[in-house]
Amino acid sequence: MTGVLLQAFIYLMAAVIAVPLAKRLGLGSVLGYLMAGIVIGPLLGFVGDETQEIQHVAEFGVVMMLFLVGLELEPRALWAMRHKLLGLGGLQVALTTAVITALAMALGQVWSISLAIGLVFSLSSTAIVLQSLNEKGWMKTDGGQSSFSVLLFQDIAVIPMLALIPLLALPELQEAAHSAGESHGSEMSLLTGLAGWQAAVVTLAAVAAVVVGGHFLSRPLFQFVALAKLREVFTAAALLLVIGIALLMSLVGLSPALGTFLAGVVLANSEFRHELESDIDPFKGLLLGLFFITVGAGINFDILFANVGTVLSLTITLIAIKAGVLLLLAKVFKLGKSDTWLFALSLAQAGEFGFVLLALTVQNSVIPAALADTLLLVVAFSMLLTPLLFICYEKFLLPRMETEQQSGNDAIPEKAKIIIAGTGRYGQIINRMLLSSGYETVVLDISAETIDRVARFGVQTYYGDAARPDLLHAAGLHEADMLIVAIDDRERTREIVQHARRERPDIHIVARAFDRLDVYKLFQDGANDIIRETFDSAVRAGRSALEGLNMHPFEAEKVVHAFVESDKSAMRQLAEVYDPEIPAHENTAYVELSKRVRDETETAVRSSQSANKGLVDRAWRPPASTDL
Repeated sequence: MTGVLLQAFIYLMAAVIAVPLAKRLGLGSVLGYLMAGIVIGPLLGFVGDETQEIQHVAEFGVVMMLFLVGLELEPRALWAMRHKLLGLGGLQVALTTAVITALAMALGQVWSISLAIGLVFSLSSTAIVLQSLNEKGWMKTDGGQSSFSVLLFQDIAVIPMLALIPLLALPELQEAAHSAGESHGSEMSLLTGLAGWQAAVVTLAAVAAVVVGGHFLSRPLFQFVALAKLREVFTAAALLLVIGIALLMSLVGLSPALGTFLAGVVLANSEFRHELESDIDPFKGLLLGLFFITVGAGINFDILFANVGTVLSLTITLIAIKAGVLLLLAKVFKLGKSDTWLFALSLAQAGEFGFVLLALTVQNSVIPAALADTLLLVVAFSMLLTPLLFICYEKFLLPRMETEQQSGNDAIPEKAKIIIAGTGRYGQIINRMLLSSGYETVVLDISAETIDRVARFGVQTYYGDAARPDLLHAAGLHEADMLIVAIDDRERTREIVQHARRERPDIHIVARAFDRLDVYKLFQDGANDIIRETFDSAVRAGRSALEGLNMHPFEAEKVVHAFVESDKSAMRQLAEVYDPEIPAHENTAYVELSKRVRDETETAVRSSQSANKGLVDRAWRPPASTDL
């Protein structure tokens, strides 16, 4: 017991010290975890052979991450990205495998070993890439979405790779393993002893069970668990779901990450989605951090120093080949310049599934153990360099491209009186209303794909990042009467509002907010009108509910008006006492004022119902008939 506690203390202490330091230095959390692993492993020797066993447990963080990613995607959204999924993802895996296989054969390896190496190195690190993209706020860019599509296809591609690798076994390696008396314990499997067609049926049945069970059985299960009204029981049920699906996928030889991703997509429309997300997320973050630490701790510096030139040259060659293939695909699929480099650099490493596939190649006598040890170092080293590639992109490439992009941005022929930042589902509605009312607008968006899509409907949108001061000025910030910030990014929204208010103290700013806390921050930044993205739709739903309860439309509209006006007043009062340094529920002044303004709102709404009660505005009903 003491040994387990000591190991847990060492890993947690390394994370707690290294990650905040890395974040403060602008290196990102992933590099912090990796460096922590190197320090406690190869450098100081605090951890040893148990690292590989811990890594198997920590890999479950990747499984949980794919489940949470699935929760964010509706099946329709997944279908909408099918072209990138199959096009970008399929071509990336195929081309990378082909190039690396050819290179390995040119270096003297037989075709079977070369193909196995190509398959291993065609994959990228889902854990590092998604973590870094989300942390940097690049996930919703075209480059981020393209990277996600490729990663998703790679997770799917692991399935046929697992089936193909045993077929590449070399007879001489099998004989050597047999004569040496090596034995690899077989894991539990539902496919043992089955014919090929029977194994295929069982595999398809497992996938169908995840999809059908997730759709029809999850809701009764969580409703039953919710009756206990205990948070820990619901957390246990969420973990049970993820672990159970991962186990089922493992028993039929499929990727656990793929199975949980499918389950997440199925549950994306569930009313328990947000509860599941909040319960799983802490475990995901902790296990992913542990996984990155084990990657750093697992680097064998003895082999590395003995073959440092080989390992470094292979690592750099791998990154160069994958980046070259990705740059070619980005050009074919017409990604923007900054998105192209983000796409290429983010996926240029080998991935965590490389550890699994290399272990499988050794067990099945496909790759010699000595070569596999060197390739494991290449996988780990390329993953270790990935955060540095992100830093290179963010600190050097992105600023240079932003400077060059000023000439590459769409020319804005006229400076309208209204600037709209963002043409997504939120900004489009605002733009349509203004255009329908006879106003001219200049609309900016950073997604080339979205711009192309809305252009097919005749909506003029200009490419560019509204968070860049020079682009806002080019759009006519100094001449405009109004700036509308409709983007789905809290930090960039604040940057735009702050800059616009500094440059134009007199401009009217309408800003999109996610929740009340966003409203307070944007109010302090100088926005005039701050609209919570779900507030008005919820108000309309409330009015429909009142009318459904047989309240006259005129009376319902008076209630809505009173509620909205009272809420506006309350928000301004609460903004004055809000302190971003103190959680809202711990801010005594904020809590007390919240109670008071809530009572005032109830009083205002009830007063609107009692005022002129019984009188009906003629505009809500046709005039009484005058026929005799």
